[in-house]
Amino acid sequence: MRGVHSAVDDIRRNVFTEVARLAYEGGDLNKVDLIPYKMIRGEVAHHRHDVFLERAIVRERVRLALGMSPQNVEDQLPISASIHEAATDQKYFEEPLVNIIPFACNACPPKQVRITDSCQGCISHPCMNVCPKDAIYLDKDKHCHIDQDKCIKCGKCFNQCPYRAISKIERPCAAACGMDAIESDELGRAKINYDKCVSCGMCLVNCPFAAIADKSQIFQIITAMKRNEEVIACVAPAFVGQFGKDATPAKIKAAMRQLGFTDVVEVAIGADLCTVEEARDFLEEVPAKQPFMGTSCCPAWSVMAKKLFPQFKDYISMALTPMVITARMVKKDHPNARICFVGPCAAKKLEANRRSVRSDVDFVLTFEELQGMFDAKEINFAEIVPGPDDDMDEGTGMGRGFAVGGGVAAAVVEAIKHMDPDREVKIEYGDGLRECRKMLAMAKAGKRDGYLLEGMACPGGCVAGAGTIQPVKQSAANVEKFKNEATEMSCTVSPHLNRLEEVEERGE
Repeated sequence: MRGVHSAVDDIRRNVFTEVARLAYEGGDLNKVDLIPYKMIRGEVAHHRHDVFLERAIVRERVRLALGMSPQNVEDQLPISASIHEAATDQKYFEEPLVNIIPFACNACPPKQVRITDSCQGCISHPCMNVCPKDAIYLDKDKHCHIDQDKCIKCGKCFNQCPYRAISKIERPCAAACGMDAIESDELGRAKINYDKCVSCGMCLVNCPFAAIADKSQIFQIITAMKRNEEVIACVAPAFVGQFGKDATPAKIKAAMRQLGFTDVVEVAIGADLCTVEEARDFLEEVPAKQPFMGTSCCPAWSVMAKKLFPQFKDYISMALTPMVITARMVKKDHPNARICFVGPCAAKKLEANRRSVRSDVDFVLTFEELQGMFDAKEINFAEIVPGPDDDMDEGTGMGRGFAVGGGVAAAVVEAIKHMDPDREVKIEYGDGLRECRKMLAMAKAGKRDGYLLEGMACPGGCVAGAGTIQPVKQSAANVEKFKNEATEMSCTVSPHLNRLEEVEERGE
């Protein structure tokens, strides 16, 4: 589904736009109740069996976009009844961050292997021969069927059928979840096991029914700006190309000033410092004190590692993430500023919600949410003329490369080569949480000693995050181009390195 524009994308983005427009316009906040009617007009449903259900779903998505919790179906009230909860310039996320709207869920069937009408009833029936549970049987017409009570979904029959008459189906949200956190409620609808969930957001961008959404701070950010707060945006390296071909980095910075941001800073500068810190840690710790080291920048990966492999919690780098390093640097220079991290990731909202990080990062926006703000203000990038202060050339090429899978490990290894040219570093990259789990299982078996392990929750890296807009391959190409345009390539020559000790000390 990723990369193919759909009605689900329109629903998500229109909600963000309307919430941003409400915040910018101000005045009577009771107008929030009109958003479902503005988005779903008339009496005929477009996607569901009735228009009232469509509006009810939009209403819940608006609540989440306001940073509020969803309501139980029996407690449905107008959004305006509790809009005061959102009408503040500071609102931390109340967990859970990612939510399923039950009445929007299609109750898709759980994982199954099925034999379709394409079965030819062949006499060799290899599907039956390979089934380890004798779950396949013949009907009176000699066509094969599967006894679902016996089937273990191993897929052996699927691989053997010469007519490709066997299909495997799975809930898209469950298939995308690398933590196996999607379960079923008593009505067969999807529900999230929050003991397993790491808020990567892959389920919400893979649900074809727009039934899953995460909470947002759009309203609170705009409220802070309207109160003349100094709000500085720290933009993750994956931003390049996200807002269309006319949106150059300089134009994006100029446009964000029009939105109300005081300034815009590249998080790549924090990535540079994170790289050097992880390189130093690796040289000092591996293998003298620990068998391997995992990277720190992806919060969903690090939380997953600590949940499923608690024995390795000390082996995940303790270096501050690029988001936190950049925020601390900016707050050191602007003590009264409010910091808004803008990135591709739902899990960064979870990271910013930690008590140890709240004093550094006040708000988190995804690229999709930022696009909603651009749309609300009717920003046209083709018409923007950036000024001399809008150039973005602070981060090095390797720091910018953090946005693509394998980029973090590549940056750390490059830094190590500068620090210890004779040191050989073995690396492995976990592309998505399922691959990350396999990678740590190999480490548990003692087969990754001496390695630097890079974990990324989103397959493809940050450019594939739940809050991105553009197709993954296109985004990766844009990041590579931006990386190669950097004035300096190596993180070891960042002009901000002298501030590493300063930001580490602050707030500890």
